[in-house]
Amino acid sequence: MKVGLFGLLGAGNMGNDGSLEVVLAYLREHHPSAELSALASGPDVVEARYGVPAVPLYSYYTRDRDSGLPARVVLKSVAKFRDAAQVWRWVRRNDVVIVPGAGVLENTLPLRAWGFPLSLFLLSFFGRLTGTKVAFVNVGSNVIRQRAMRFFIRWATRLAHYRSFRDSLSRDALATMGVDTARDEIFPDLVFALPAPEVTVERGTVAVGLMDFHGSNDDRASAEAIHRTYVDGMRRFVRWLVDGGHRVRLLIGDEVDEAIVEQVLADSKDRPGAVTYETIRTLGDVMAQIAKSEVVVGTRYHNVLCGLKLAKPTISVSYSAKNDRIMADMGLAEYTQDARTVDVDRLVEQFTAVEAAADRIGPMLGEHAARKSARLARQFEVLSASLGMPAEVTQEVGS
Repeated sequence: MKVGLFGLLGAGNMGNDGSLEVVLAYLREHHPSAELSALASGPDVVEARYGVPAVPLYSYYTRDRDSGLPARVVLKSVAKFRDAAQVWRWVRRNDVVIVPGAGVLENTLPLRAWGFPLSLFLLSFFGRLTGTKVAFVNVGSNVIRQRAMRFFIRWATRLAHYRSFRDSLSRDALATMGVDTARDEIFPDLVFALPAPEVTVERGTVAVGLMDFHGSNDDRASAEAIHRTYVDGMRRFVRWLVDGGHRVRLLIGDEVDEAIVEQVLADSKDRPGAVTYETIRTLGDVMAQIAKSEVVVGTRYHNVLCGLKLAKPTISVSYSAKNDRIMADMGLAEYTQDARTVDVDRLVEQFTAVEAAADRIGPMLGEHAARKSARLARQFEVLSASLGMPAEVTQEVGS
């Protein structure tokens, strides 16, 4: 059986790639004879890091982007037709295509309808035309108001052969947009199936996840003001941690976040060694840094999620309702605040409280995480059955 993997993969977002890792582990353990390929936004990384033959999702990314505006418009328009043909050719070569987790149905960050939402629609549409089964596995969604984007997302999911969601918020959002989700199941985020690193905790160390945050699609008019408020708030909070004697390990969730890391490091250069950043390229790198820390303060969803998975007292400086939902689901609803209006005084109070309650919070999170990891075994059983892929072995995925 030929199985394709589709998405914004290998392009720097570690949450997306972490979900890919889990699905690859499932396929290689349960369906080792499947012939794998990928249509990805970062095909070179997918091939080098995961050993999966890949082709580019967007040809325009390989074009000369220094051309004048008229030339760019022409090149991008031509590329859209070329990319659609690429999706058609690739889909028809596969028996099954899996979209592995992550927030592929969201617009919680700036996004254009004619980009990835259109690609998702073409994937499912061509899947129906060619008889290829398209599966949206454990995905996230939110209610989308922009008309074109809403159309593409609604029809991409309606035409899919299989859907599952990572939380009720996502399933309800799609139902609100007119998709019948009554039979769709909810499973924990795929990242709960990733193996946990074993490292020694460094006393007094706090993992702080930063994000190149400018608000959502609905915040475009105030994007720069939101960005300045967020960066200033996180910079001041890190300074407070350092002044209080803590050691800070900075985290990212996408390679674009390194620009914010540089600003925070520059602000703390008078305290050598108090704030550090070790290059992060995978979700495994994120978890290795978190495992060494006692407390996590994060913005990116998968920074927060990894903190919870590793049973670390966690605070979410949330950019989306999905952050608040996973925090509430894990019993930490009171330890969140909005990334658009970072309140440093409140963040200090939340940190002080979560640090004091660490002995209670850690075991509670460990129990929640273990249940979620076990629940994911059911996700893979259902997926194999739905796609007509009899299991070749019976090992469980994850740890």
